[in-house]
Amino acid sequence: MAHQQKHRGQHSSDKQLFTESWLTVLRQAVQDLSYLQERGYAESSALKLVGDRYRLNARQRHALLRASCADSTAISRKYSERQAAQLVGQPVFIDGYNLLIGVESALSGGLLFLCRDGCYRDIASIHGTYKSVIETQPAIICIGQALQTLQTGPVCWYFDAPVSNSGRLRQKITEFIAPYAWQWQIELLNNPDKALAEAQGVVITSDGWILDRAPQGWFNMLKYLITQTQIGQPQVRSLV
Repeated sequence: MAHQQKHRGQHSSDKQLFTESWLTVLRQAVQDLSYLQERGYAESSALKLVGDRYRLNARQRHALLRASCADSTAISRKYSERQAAQLVGQPVFIDGYNLLIGVESALSGGLLFLCRDGCYRDIASIHGTYKSVIETQPAIICIGQALQTLQTGPVCWYFDAPVSNSGRLRQKITEFIAPYAWQWQIELLNNPDKALAEAQGVVITSDGWILDRAPQGWFNMLKYLITQTQIGQPQVRSLV
């Protein structure tokens, strides 16, 4: 029997975990955690303190952590964010799984959260093994068309080599983009985060560690796709 592809969509419990009443609670929790982060509290202990205070489960705590950041961090990330017009002719380096899974989630109607630094983030997880879903090819084409519209310079994708099926995904992407003649460089690295944090070009990611280090700044691609293009019906929830 052929393997049945799945969607990168909502978790079965998301409708109960992220109702409007829970979102109100989570927005307050984001304020509290961000306050502690600004004052240098350790992430794990601060998350436990706030999560316990509001009786959040693991998935809600994951959303809380993704959405929170110190005021000073949000300001510095906004300063280093690049606008669409600034990408023309510029080399871009893409955090492969970070962007791809976010776009897959958006296309499948999965939850995306608007976070304090202006990024849209999903709460999907690949647990060390990437499996293509129905939205994988449409996501790649959607991203490619956006890059063409933005008129970027050379495009380089970085994927985590230790994640299972990364090599297979690289081959699939090569096949997907063949009709478009997009000249992408696709690399598998043991530590793509470090490479992205040192990239001499605009970085496309929502990973906070990279955003705080990218020397040439970063572009909010998922926000661009959601606000400027037709990208399905993403279920966006604001936690700010």
